Amino acid sequence: MSSKLIKSPLAALLIGCLGSAFYAQADIVIGVAGPFSGPNATYGDQYWRGASQAAADINAAGGIKGEKIKLVQGDDACEPKQAVAVANRLVDQDKVAAVVGHFCSSSTMPASEVYDEAGIIAITPGSTNPQITERGMANMFRMCGRDDQQGVIATNYMLNTLKAKRIAVIHDKDTYGQGLADAARAEMNKRGVKEVLYEGLSRGEKDFNALVTKIASVKPDVVYFGGCHPEAGPLVRQMREQGVTAKFFSGDCIVTEELVTAAGGPQYTNGVLMTFGNDPRLIPEGKTVIAKFRASGFEPEGYTLYSYASIQAIAAAFNATGGKDSAKASEWLKSNDVDTVMGKKAWDKKGDLKVSDYVVYQWDDKGKYHQL
Repeated sequence: MSSKLIKSPLAALLIGCLGSAFYAQADIVIGVAGPFSGPNATYGDQYWRGASQAAADINAAGGIKGEKIKLVQGDDACEPKQAVAVANRLVDQDKVAAVVGHFCSSSTMPASEVYDEAGIIAITPGSTNPQITERGMANMFRMCGRDDQQGVIATNYMLNTLKAKRIAVIHDKDTYGQGLADAARAEMNKRGVKEVLYEGLSRGEKDFNALVTKIASVKPDVVYFGGCHPEAGPLVRQMREQGVTAKFFSGDCIVTEELVTAAGGPQYTNGVLMTFGNDPRLIPEGKTVIAKFRASGFEPEGYTLYSYASIQAIAAAFNATGGKDSAKASEWLKSNDVDTVMGKKAWDKKGDLKVSDYVVYQWDDKGKYHQL
């Protein structure tokens, strides 16, 4: 377009009208960050499906102050360096007003520093490492509990219900996995039980036979594992193949039916125990939304509804404070309850949920998990 055309009255009028129309149709951009590739991609898919359905439902009801939510995806593959690159892109390029993410605590920790510096509100549906909300970040929240809460519930069950005396503690050397294992270990030690083995494995490995031999040698009643399903599956299978019959107990990163696939079948995961929040699919507030997911052929397991609720919380805070000001929205969230698909939620001054609802689940011989 020539400079002469730009200076013409008609062009100026057209540009002004187009600018006004664009402004009137402005979107509120929200980033959804997590592992959309790699071994933990199932959780990224859960995040995206939950956030997408929430955005569609909120937009259908009028959006946020009349503006539509637009989602943009950020794939960190559960890799910390990639998470930082994703965070910078969401802030600088996509101009997000808020972020739902990340998933792995090792990604959420460095990425949240980018959001904090930019003054952008972030809610993680699934990162449980306590340090995420212990660093004084004003705009950091979570829709899940913490490992120090999860570890207590697991230890209570191991000591009080299973009456375990000999517990082997295994972790994946990751911020989440080792953090969870250490939380359970600390609670065990506090109650006078010393672990019979404390070992780490590496994410991405599949051959754990040498480790299983070590586990077998200490004759544990329970093997407590801090990590995710890609490693938990092969580990429990190889334990069973070597004749180790100890109970296998883990946390919220094996809450996917892909655990069964990773293990090689339900004959290996039958009896596996794990901690996770009260099944959100059983909460009355979510009935209509759950029906929508199931009608589309998708079962909203794991973190799907946590992601949906995170979008609801952001929308509620922006609606209540009149726009996209993260500081105002964050202050509002710390002083007000929000009705979500998972029931009423409230946060403390750190950004943690005031009520954490971890319970114990068990996998059955059909490859399904049930709350105990």
